[in-house]
Amino acid sequence: MGLARALVLWCPDWPLIAIGVDPAQAAVVVASGRVVACSAAARAAGVRRGQRLRDAQRYCPDVAVHDDDPDGQARAFELVVAAMEEACPRVEVIRPGLAAVPVRGPARYYGGEGAVAATVRDAVLESGFTCAVGVADGTFAADLAARRAWDESCGDDGGQGVRVVPSASTAAFLAPHPVAVLEMPELTDVLVRLGVRTLGDLAALPGRDVLARFGADGEAAHRLAWGRQARAPATRAPGEDLGAEFEFDPPTAQSEPAVFAAKSLADRMHDNLAARGLACTRVEIEAVTADGRSRSRLWRHDGRLSGLAVAERVRWQLNAWRTSGELAAELTFLRLAPDQLVVDTGRQLTLWGRHEVDDAVARVADRLQVMLGHAAVTRPVPSGGRGPAAQVARVPWGDSTEPASQVQRPWPGRVPDPAPSVVHPEPEPVDLLDTTGVAVVVSGRSVVPEPPVRLVLGDGTELDVTGWTGPWPASERWWDARRGRRLARLQVLTDDGRAWLLLVEQGRWSAEAVYA
Repeated sequence: MGLARALVLWCPDWPLIAIGVDPAQAAVVVASGRVVACSAAARAAGVRRGQRLRDAQRYCPDVAVHDDDPDGQARAFELVVAAMEEACPRVEVIRPGLAAVPVRGPARYYGGEGAVAATVRDAVLESGFTCAVGVADGTFAADLAARRAWDESCGDDGGQGVRVVPSASTAAFLAPHPVAVLEMPELTDVLVRLGVRTLGDLAALPGRDVLARFGADGEAAHRLAWGRQARAPATRAPGEDLGAEFEFDPPTAQSEPAVFAAKSLADRMHDNLAARGLACTRVEIEAVTADGRSRSRLWRHDGRLSGLAVAERVRWQLNAWRTSGELAAELTFLRLAPDQLVVDTGRQLTLWGRHEVDDAVARVADRLQVMLGHAAVTRPVPSGGRGPAAQVARVPWGDSTEPASQVQRPWPGRVPDPAPSVVHPEPEPVDLLDTTGVAVVVSGRSVVPEPPVRLVLGDGTELDVTGWTGPWPASERWWDARRGRRLARLQVLTDDGRAWLLLVEQGRWSAEAVYA
């Protein structure tokens, strides 16, 4: 049985479009210090997703910076989804800016998949949003088809393109795409180092060997590379209800109680599925208000969303409905129902079968995040880098972390352990003077001709240097004339008993961290 045909609509740069940023303006949206979206003008200057903000500002110094607002993006995207629903039923939201619909039924009504795609595109364009539409076997291939449609027609009609990939051509269409489109960074990092650079290269490998070497994630990636569903479909017993529901008594008009209930419902739904060895690729959110009105929406799940992530999507959806006037009364009933069941591949526990995070800690963090917002509760995780500020990243609770290879890879010029006890958010300017009373220099051969004798802090305090070691030179991105950096770090001990990690770049000294 072939994979169901899907239509995916993509609105490029949605985090910026949702807040009304002109594509001609250089702008970025930032979360946890990294760029999550950038405008066409910023990309033209060299800004890319995933960059640290300070690197993006080196490429484009006048770039406008906006905070990430998933809630606001979801509220704005409800206008797009409503326009799609005018043409096709059963719209599922993959994330704000990306939505899908099953295309088989609408194709019969409109007279073909191309006609459906054009109808959906035109409906969204009339709402005032640019978009591209792709049709293919499954949402993965259809998403890539929509992005190809945007690239192919961007120079002609502003990017409002359509790309239909026939079933027989799905594997050939996917083959030239880089493995990075799988959005499995840890797996794709290994694949690239092994010489498997495209989906075609991955599809050419024997499936049993991929499963044996890379486990469940490798098998899912291999199936996607072939144009199949990431996980094998599963069935449920006739009449079996695997959903979870909650009745509010008394009814509530506040989002926080609803989201906290949604977290409990999502955990219960996951437990029901896990007990049967199942997972779901979509979850349906149904809400009923005191006036008797009911609304439902499908959100793409793919088995990767935690209970907290599902609760966040409930928050976005409820706020979007309230903003649009769809849910004007108090909430009386909330239900989460799994859709499109697949075989669960399980997860690996830590030694002795213990969970990675203590359940009590997880419950407190989940509740705080529900109350304060997704990005308000973070946890430090090891990160790659040379300076101490780059070696720890703050990641929102529940989000995945960067691959361990980023931490373990060699970092020439990295200061040895122990790590400093205090790291300044931004290095504080200081003066480091030698015996002649001028600034200490580090030569091109990484030698300090005159030793440091005095450290002058930003407030004018002068400290005598009683000991020092280094330097540790670093040449970052030497191949890039615009982003390249040459710097060196020095450790010094002062007469007040403190130790300092100092940084010199372009002849200017600053205090990067302090040792206890």
